[in-house]
Amino acid sequence: MRTRELGRSGLKVSSIGLGCMGMSQFYGVRDDVESIATIHAALDAGITLLDTADIYGPFINEQLVGQAIKGRRDEVVLATKFGFQHDPADPVRVINGQPAYVHAACDASLRRLGVDVIDLYYLHRVDAAVPIEETVGAMAELKRAGKVRHLGLSEVAPATLRRACAEHPISALQSEYSLWTREPEDGVLAACRELGVGFVAYSPLGRGFLSGEIRRFEDFAADDYRRKHPRFQGDNFAHNLALADRVRELAAARGCSAAQLALAWVLAQGDDIVPIPGTKRRKYLEQNIGAVQMLLSGAERAALDAAFPRDVAAGARYPEKMQRLSGR
Repeated sequence: MRTRELGRSGLKVSSIGLGCMGMSQFYGVRDDVESIATIHAALDAGITLLDTADIYGPFINEQLVGQAIKGRRDEVVLATKFGFQHDPADPVRVINGQPAYVHAACDASLRRLGVDVIDLYYLHRVDAAVPIEETVGAMAELKRAGKVRHLGLSEVAPATLRRACAEHPISALQSEYSLWTREPEDGVLAACRELGVGFVAYSPLGRGFLSGEIRRFEDFAADDYRRKHPRFQGDNFAHNLALADRVRELAAARGCSAAQLALAWVLAQGDDIVPIPGTKRRKYLEQNIGAVQMLLSGAERAALDAAFPRDVAAGARYPEKMQRLSGR
């Protein structure tokens, strides 16, 4: 496993991480035993960056990750997120960036994870009602208190990132980035590089679609959250399936899996980019790790760029209400 530094933060992590969200929510039936085995296999393979959030479950994913890393804490760069305030009586997600909530959320995450310090603590989404300086200022207080080591933001606009960095150095910005989601190239990546902020790419396999494993809408379990995403519905599904098929064709020519090719493309976009493909199964983890050693030729990169220009995917990334929370 190779390593990469997140911007100019000094925080070094494995060149790919492991997204743990799907182990507890959104993508079908849970299997905690296999999920913990997958986390252990990731650590054995040299993956250090584990990514979770308090809202995943809610709460149970942090507990799962905490259970999995017992006795192996020194092998892990532990990242979690806060911001979505959970109310079991209200399914509408509310974002809270108030300083008091920042402190309360961190303390709760530390308890669930069973650790004394969080290595990378993200604001999951920006609270439009709270100046980013106030939220980041409270996060900086957590760092001074020794509860977190590095600060991160998720799905923010370049202007917001600049304001945040003026308040306190930001080590990482996490946003969706893949062959079919190239919006970060419209200013976010440039701002990260200007400010010395690392970029963590979530859903680098297009929520699993670019792996080529999903062929029909019916392949999603009844409770799979992707059923609600515009990109996986109706005519959008058919259009996007043709895109996934192009990855499969190029991967076959290369002699690798579609997932490996899609991940190799993300890795090739810069040494400051760390993708965190999510999986809850060891067989897919092993496949993803294989992408780390792949070097794409100029012709291969050109073919992928030609097949996946900006905005080529049909449908929005999220349902409308969730989409409005990104890019603030």
